[in-house]
Amino acid sequence: MSTSAQTPAPAAAPQTPKTSRIPKIPFWVQILAGLALGVLLGWVAKSGDIGWLGSTLEHIGDLFVQLLKLAVAPLVFFAILVSITNLRQVNNAARLATRTLLWFMVTSLIAVAIGLAIGLLTHPGAGTGLTPKDGKLPQHTGSWIDFLTGIVPTDVITPFTELNVLQIVFIAAVAGIAALQLGEKAEPVLKLSRAALELLQKALWWVIRLAPIGTIGLIGHAIATYGWNLIGKYATFTVDIYVGCALVLFGVYPLLLSTVAKVNPLQFFRGAWPAIQLAFVSRSSVGTMPVTQKVTERLGVPKEYASFAVPFGSTTKMDGCASIYPAIAAIFIAQIFNVHLSIADYVLIAFVSVIGSAATAGLTGATVMLTLTLSTLGLPLEGVGLLMAIDPILDMMRTATNVAGQSVIPILVSAREKILDRDAYAGATSIRIGETEQATAAEPAADREPAPAAA
Repeated sequence: MSTSAQTPAPAAAPQTPKTSRIPKIPFWVQILAGLALGVLLGWVAKSGDIGWLGSTLEHIGDLFVQLLKLAVAPLVFFAILVSITNLRQVNNAARLATRTLLWFMVTSLIAVAIGLAIGLLTHPGAGTGLTPKDGKLPQHTGSWIDFLTGIVPTDVITPFTELNVLQIVFIAAVAGIAALQLGEKAEPVLKLSRAALELLQKALWWVIRLAPIGTIGLIGHAIATYGWNLIGKYATFTVDIYVGCALVLFGVYPLLLSTVAKVNPLQFFRGAWPAIQLAFVSRSSVGTMPVTQKVTERLGVPKEYASFAVPFGSTTKMDGCASIYPAIAAIFIAQIFNVHLSIADYVLIAFVSVIGSAATAGLTGATVMLTLTLSTLGLPLEGVGLLMAIDPILDMMRTATNVAGQSVIPILVSAREKILDRDAYAGATSIRIGETEQATAAEPAADREPAPAAA
């Protein structure tokens, strides 16, 4: 009887049922679609005088901005508090902080010089048809006294209820320094702060996913309210702002990255683009900060340093709002009101832009910074009223430039201090907003560092 061994037939590999998946639309495509649809709906509302459509667009945009602002106060507080305490994990923390501040000032000086040069070359206030009577006093003004005395709050509640970001930063900085001094005794508070920051970030990621819808409302309302005719009156001024910001964003920053940090500028834009495009749409450095910190970390900046530099930059690093814009705007307003600016005035504009940029943390946009500049120069504050109508269009490019600078400077400093992970920088890819659980879902919770936010 034959006893030949029989080998069992190999088991068939399990077949996974084919499921049809809806293709995921990249976030940048969603944003562009929102921009196009917003322009179209705004034009329809304006040309057809459709009141309900214009009102709907306004409410959609306002709701998106309100959701972003909802997290601002606690997010800034916990971000600054945690970021300061994270510095104890970094060697030469004081040196890093000093270098960061110095680079903020250097790039701000370059940006304001570009703004002044463009304004002097193009004469944005000439031929607009606008007159001094078209201006009106702004609701909020800034002065050096207000700026200096406004840093310290009268109580700990009002800054949060009135959303005074500069005062919130002051409170958080004091609390962070005190936590450093206390050491282990402050660990329970720091643990709670990190958890609160993580929670706020998660909620803010959900809001960020609504950015394409918010874009429809914000752009649509701007077109429906102001139309193309008004934009035409400010054509030179608008082009000046966009060109100035573009020169800094696509000229100065890449030059510094290639010469100072010795890295590929194209790789920077590949990694940082999600933050830049979100800033353009949302017009909020605060709402963009979690994305800004995430892309900065992916570009090789150590988490401990990035968690300090990005929130610090989001309240003080404003090349678009605090340098380019007030420089060109001051020249524009001086020409409308027939005021001659001297060389000393231009030096004052540069000084205010470099030193007073933290004033922009108080309000959304650059109104406070502009009024601070005008009051220093003795120019009529009514000139601010001339620019309010066009401000939403300008603020998009300004904020995108701000956020790019808030990511560039930590890379420069890290490279100079030899703590930049160049392999991570070279291999950085864009986080895919809207396609996953917002960039952090794929990472184990223990490996994630909380990501801050600011104005």
